[in-house]
Amino acid sequence: MASPSSLCADLRGARAAPALPSQISSSSSSAVAFPLRARIGGSLSVSSSSIGRRDLGIGKCSSAGEAANVDVEQVPIEKRFEEFPSVLDINKIRDILPHRYPFLLVDRVIEYQPGVTAVGIKNVTINDNFFPGHFPERPIMPGVLMVEAMAQVGGLVMLKPEAGGSKEIFFFAGVDKVRFRKPVIAGDTLVMRMNLVKFQKRFGIVKMEGKAYVGKNVVCEGEFTLAMASSDDEATSN
Repeated sequence: MASPSSLCADLRGARAAPALPSQISSSSSSAVAFPLRARIGGSLSVSSSSIGRRDLGIGKCSSAGEAANVDVEQVPIEKRFEEFPSVLDINKIRDILPHRYPFLLVDRVIEYQPGVTAVGIKNVTINDNFFPGHFPERPIMPGVLMVEAMAQVGGLVMLKPEAGGSKEIFFFAGVDKVRFRKPVIAGDTLVMRMNLVKFQKRFGIVKMEGKAYVGKNVVCEGEFTLAMASSDDEATSN
């Protein structure tokens, strides 16, 4: 296919060539009255003395880039974005995490390697139960809940038998270097990646690092320490 710049060059060259009387069409004022031969697809050539710019699909050639603006049908905005994949849906998440409403803060997992990494999403909506109080006039997701949501994604990384053994629950043991970069508001989609850094299996201590995004912007990041436990451990501690 001929490039836009080469089509522009052909047009300029054609305009510079003198038109023969037999090649001038007076029936259409929108026609371009000059001979034109443009190679299309490397084999097919088109020759015409009265092909309009609209017929060629060519807009104006810029003086800087010498590129043609080709009129293409615009894709409606609602069809431009792909749906997030679903590696773990909410039902599978509930099978792994012990959390329930109103504290289950992961809606879907879109990438998953047990014992290595996971990417989860939280759809932030005005119906979330924390917005009436934080804040009524400016709904912002509390930073501590962003950290909690990221920790839950970390729990998904480790609470699979092949990753954390027989452990069934986890607790916060520490958070470090947490930074909140931008506010997260109702209507945002929080995308959280958690990576395993170190796992001391003997003690059930997990070191992780994570980042949360809205679009391409980092909104929260930090280092996490989780303590893994089983139901028997929890009963013994009580």
